[in-house]
Amino acid sequence: MSMRTPLKEVRRLGSAKEGADHFWTQRTTGAANLVLSIFAIWLAVSLIGADHATVKATIAQPIIALPLLLFITSAAIHMRLGMQVIIEDYVHGEAAKIVLLMLNSFFAIAVAAASALSILKLSFGG
Repeated sequence: MSMRTPLKEVRRLGSAKEGADHFWTQRTTGAANLVLSIFAIWLAVSLIGADHATVKATIAQPIIALPLLLFITSAAIHMRLGMQVIIEDYVHGEAAKIVLLMLNSFFAIAVAAASALSILKLSFGG
């Protein structure tokens, strides 16, 4: 005896097998953001009032630049996944949903790339 409805059989709408992956990625990046944002806040507070040369020298240290790059990556992934859920839940037109999901991905990539470029430029003395 099958538990599938005839309409489901015709449309082939079933589990996309991505719900758990999305759930765990969102939770993992959230936990990483908690730790990395504390580091970023500590760094920002410790650099209050510092001149450009001091900030540049501090960010040029690999022990500082690497966690900042990890924070940017984790935050961008978390942001994209969060907005994806909002778009999927509240946008009802299929065309608008597809366009917004693509723009969401492009925006997250652009934010991450611009932020990473800034850190790398400071880190490598550009």
